[in-house]
Amino acid sequence: MGTLFRPFSTPPATKTTHFLQSSTPSFTILETHFRSSRTTSCRIQSSNKFGDFLDLKPETKAEFLDFDLPCFNPSRRSPVDVVIIGTGPAGLRLAEQVSRYGVEVCCVDPSPLSMWPNNYGVWFDEFERLKLENCLDKIWPMTCVYIDDHKTKYLDRPYCRVSRKKLKTELLQRCVSNGVKFHKTKAWKIEHKEFESLLQCEDGNELKASLVVDASGFASTFIEYDKHRNHGYQIAHGILAEVDGHPYDLDKMVLMDWRDTHMGNEPYLRSCNSKLPTFLYAMPFDSNLIFLEETSLVSRPVLSYTEVKKRMVARLRHLGIKVRRIIEDEKCLIPMGGPLPRIPQSVMAIGGNSGVVHPSTGYMVARTMGLASVLADSIVECLGSTRMVRGKPLYLRVWNGLWPIERRCEREFYSFGMETLLKLDLNGTRRFFDAFFDLDPHYWHGFLSSRLSCGELALLSLSLFGHASAPSRFDILTKCPVPLVRMMGNLALEAI
Repeated sequence: MGTLFRPFSTPPATKTTHFLQSSTPSFTILETHFRSSRTTSCRIQSSNKFGDFLDLKPETKAEFLDFDLPCFNPSRRSPVDVVIIGTGPAGLRLAEQVSRYGVEVCCVDPSPLSMWPNNYGVWFDEFERLKLENCLDKIWPMTCVYIDDHKTKYLDRPYCRVSRKKLKTELLQRCVSNGVKFHKTKAWKIEHKEFESLLQCEDGNELKASLVVDASGFASTFIEYDKHRNHGYQIAHGILAEVDGHPYDLDKMVLMDWRDTHMGNEPYLRSCNSKLPTFLYAMPFDSNLIFLEETSLVSRPVLSYTEVKKRMVARLRHLGIKVRRIIEDEKCLIPMGGPLPRIPQSVMAIGGNSGVVHPSTGYMVARTMGLASVLADSIVECLGSTRMVRGKPLYLRVWNGLWPIERRCEREFYSFGMETLLKLDLNGTRRFFDAFFDLDPHYWHGFLSSRLSCGELALLSLSLFGHASAPSRFDILTKCPVPLVRMMGNLALEAI
């Protein structure tokens, strides 16, 4: 969702993010997946009345940073300490953090200077904690959630749009000043020996490293799983558009708009939306420039992309929003939840393929940037000392540094939240968020930012039940037992 709980994101041929939140290679969307994945629960009626802005072509062209990058010498025989695959936010943040301590880092990417295609939305306090608030290009002092036509929640928590250019430039500058080298090619294959790994590249070169970190995104084939990957999926269509006007306040970011009156004359859309709801996520920049994104928070199987676009057309028509130009468009598919990668394994991961995506919201960017520092500490402990911990002890140390038992248990709670949301229809979803945003801000802030401990998550659950309406409590009692039992079983396995 680039959503309530998410970022915004886009891939080379696709796009964005949210529950609000969502990388480059690191946040690449599995476009091939959503082209082939179809849900049979909603039959779409074809009609040329859905043309509207869908016939307009985005005007943005590929952009590249003007930056001198120091090149890695692939002919060297000695291994580098760390090779990072991918120069998305996750890869560059990790490279910057690790190299601060003198650990030698090489980043491998076929286009390290290309501008990230994703748009990222974050809470201001999250980027402030990371000391990256200078990389924001728009701040809304408040956010709002339209529960239905009669109820709106106003949230006193500033929300921001990340400046992709500022953030990438900042991270590249830090990397270069720390001595990070770059190799412009595609990673092809990885072979492991006892104390080093060999990364074979598409250009025919072979790089040796004590540790290889994969930050290339969801579509990576380098990371191994030993459980069925039963993801939920967040799918969205977004546009940065010039419009004649719009009804939203310029000082408020619209986190979620769950209203469905725009489907009054579209009975087949309304029927499907009542079962598998979508909402609008909106960032108004001025009276004629706005980012709009229709989002399915989470579904399994993935909701049809065509269905999402048709709902967006109907919504904008009802709101009286006439699109004049599309500056950017974004297609987003984010796998959410599912099992963590096998821990440990010989390749480390950070970003979309490491399990750090918020299972209930799709948020990833701010969390990834924060956890990159945590992972960097573990790497430096092993490779930044004279005793050089390598091989299996290194892999165990870094994986457990990213996913200690406490963090794995916390993730089970967030996955429980996703499984619960999967079972709710539109009315159930509305009731859920009505109660959720009535919680003490400490709880809903912490939940959306993945900051709560297991004890706090348990207290949040009790408080949520206390704030819920009678129908919402009925939903919880009738639809949560199976996900709850599954979560408790997984927690027990983690504790063994």
